[in-house]
Amino acid sequence: MLSADSDYDAVADGPVSIKILIAGGFGAGKTTLVSSVSEIKPLRTEEMLSEPSILVDTLDGVEEKTTTTVAMDFGRITVRDDLVVYLFGTPGQHRFWFMWDELALGALGAVVMADTRRLADSFPSVDYFERRGLPFVVAVNCFDGARRYRPDTVRTALDLTPGVPVVLCDARQRASSRDVLVTLVEYAIRLISDSEVMTPG
Repeated sequence: MLSADSDYDAVADGPVSIKILIAGGFGAGKTTLVSSVSEIKPLRTEEMLSEPSILVDTLDGVEEKTTTTVAMDFGRITVRDDLVVYLFGTPGQHRFWFMWDELALGALGAVVMADTRRLADSFPSVDYFERRGLPFVVAVNCFDGARRYRPDTVRTALDLTPGVPVVLCDARQRASSRDVLVTLVEYAIRLISDSEVMTPG
């Protein structure tokens, strides 16, 4: 479970829902993260890769991947009775990006899943959330057999804005996925608090 934060105690009575996007390149682990941490059986919209799609979606570095998300993944985490987190995994391929604007509406922030074997695939997600001004963290999914890099090295390679968290994770592990989400929520709350302090009352 995500740890409840006292920042939420001041919220008005009634259930509070938090929407988080899980984005990133093709095969970076978005569906895996949603599945590992969701308390319900996740809604998936995966289809088998066909020969035509393989011509469009290069499998370099993820040769064992056999499915692809064609709409979104959806999961839920109940933090407490009055606080629920909804997870929306975005499709990674360029031809499905038209759905991102709808999915991003009302989101607290986003997780950009990164695969160091295909790090360049993370740039479109990073650019998208930077342009929208939506808080995001980069979660480096540590695949078996992939070379490991320090977070600062990944930060430099992605040319991230100072302060954007970069965390190493194993999207298959519930605790690891939970920690990524906690990092995002804490970061987003900090940005909101800083913005309120700077804005005259």
